[in-house]
Amino acid sequence: MNKLLLRSSYFYNLPVEQIAQYPVENRSGSRLLHLDKNDGTVTHKNFSDITSFFKPGDILVRNHTKVIPARLFGKKTTGADVEIFLVDEIETNIWNCLVKPGRRLMPGAQVVFSDSLKAEIIDMADEGMRKICFKPATDLFNEIDKIGKTPLPPYIRRAAEQKDKETYQTVYSRIPGSVAAPTAGLHFTDEILASIQDMGIEIIDVLLHVGLGTFRPVKNDNIQNHSMHSEFCTISQETADKINLAKKEGRRIIAVGTTTCRTLESFAESGQLTHGEKWTNLFIYPGKSFQIIDGLITNFHMPESTLLMLVSAFGGYESTMKAYNEAVAEKYRFFSYGDSMIII
Repeated sequence: MNKLLLRSSYFYNLPVEQIAQYPVENRSGSRLLHLDKNDGTVTHKNFSDITSFFKPGDILVRNHTKVIPARLFGKKTTGADVEIFLVDEIETNIWNCLVKPGRRLMPGAQVVFSDSLKAEIIDMADEGMRKICFKPATDLFNEIDKIGKTPLPPYIRRAAEQKDKETYQTVYSRIPGSVAAPTAGLHFTDEILASIQDMGIEIIDVLLHVGLGTFRPVKNDNIQNHSMHSEFCTISQETADKINLAKKEGRRIIAVGTTTCRTLESFAESGQLTHGEKWTNLFIYPGKSFQIIDGLITNFHMPESTLLMLVSAFGGYESTMKAYNEAVAEKYRFFSYGDSMIII
């Protein structure tokens, strides 16, 4: 079998102490590895140097989703403690959720979180989840902002702290709905974004609500047999028009993160960007082509993950894995709160 289709081809050794448990004090204070897409060379920078990779006329595209404090702790009307984790919004105030313990939360069960927020289990859902109808006193997102806990990734081995509500959120987050951060964007500050705009670079937004599938391991030896979870994404007509014009004029499209990349490529048709909203399960791995993006800013991803496969597709498999091994050797910090990488 082609080695690029083998899950094991995307393994690398990472010392556990290089998995970042906290962000750096200043968002832009992380390191930045540059992988040259043309010749595969690697250089080491700081994220504050990011502006040096842009030129006037570029378009920087980012995902302005907002992480919600998706972990909710409540009590059944019997007094039993329960935990509910919001996963996918089906319709207004109705979500597919993970629940704990499952035996206590069967259809018909009532849960109280606060005087202003209650819920009812209305049905079973796929993969052991429950379909839950929330009954907020006002807006649901306002209510869960008051009581919810930030859903930190499983490789961050500590309890969420109050400051994670700010640090596990991009400075440009706008639309609530994600249960994981689009982490490549965590490094940007308002000052860096202003500097980029001052250079004559347009910054535009797309939306993809990041789901738990971003942490779902690839279990099949042949990665083509992996099934991606669907995530909701949307692109406006104005955004599509701007990007299509830039492509026509030969200007570069630089994506902030794999979620932005997947959104853009999910709406690509014959080299053009369409607009609208959809649920995407697009899986990009080596051998797949890119129609829209010319550059990618990203964090360092888990071994054998779909995110690493996407990065390998864009940067080239051999070059990407070489860069990852060099990042390990150079003691970069990895994953959500870790250092960054630009491929251009």
